Amino acid sequence: MAMKVFAVALLSVLMGFMVSISDGFQPVDCSELYKSGETVSGIYSIYPAGDIPVWVYCEMISGGKDEDNGGWTVIQRRMDGSVNFYRAWNQYKRGFGNVQGEYWLGLENMYQLTRNRNYTLRVDLEDFKANKVFALYSSFSVGPEAAGYKLHVSGFKNGGAGDSLSFHNGQKFTTLDKDQDVRAGNCAKLRLGAFWYKDCLETNPNGVYIRGEDGTHFAIGNVWLKWKKNNVGMKFICMKIRRVS
Repeated sequence: MAMKVFAVALLSVLMGFMVSISDGFQPVDCSELYKSGETVSGIYSIYPAGDIPVWVYCEMISGGKDEDNGGWTVIQRRMDGSVNFYRAWNQYKRGFGNVQGEYWLGLENMYQLTRNRNYTLRVDLEDFKANKVFALYSSFSVGPEAAGYKLHVSGFKNGGAGDSLSFHNGQKFTTLDKDQDVRAGNCAKLRLGAFWYKDCLETNPNGVYIRGEDGTHFAIGNVWLKWKKNNVGMKFICMKIRRVS
């Protein structure tokens, strides 16, 4: 029954996609889809660079507060450890994973989305005790590859998580095969992930999916230091962006 429901939902999305193409509608992000009347969360195609479609997960559910309203484009998500995030530069550049589950949208897609538009970022977190918090940032963008896909984030608003991302503001992106952090060693290799590391981190969303508290190795997990310690992995991490009008 569950598979049938999923198949119907996927077919609906695909049918919607084909209608959009035939109508010439090429949404840049989930915000445009939301404004066009799409209210069901799921997989959609967007056009960050204006020509090539990219599959993405859109959160369309409306909440009671402004920051909870729909139109969020999910750029990163961890939820079950099913996808290996210890990957090389070209994969982080292009994107990888399962859009229905764990995935990384891709640095180039993030750059194309944010280079001429203003976005807010929300990071949702859940631990293995079902506690949920978030961190909101009023401004988020990623620079071009020539500048190392540098992170620009500001305007923190606390949703219980604390601020573990501002530490990484202004940093270039580092992977196991491309060291752009400010530490003598490669933080991606030291912390078994890939991120806008500094020397090295206060959060490691793309680190090892450790299931709760595990101090076997220092800060290698998908941690958020200002909410939990650097040896407590999150059950769920989702980074999502929405256009600022």
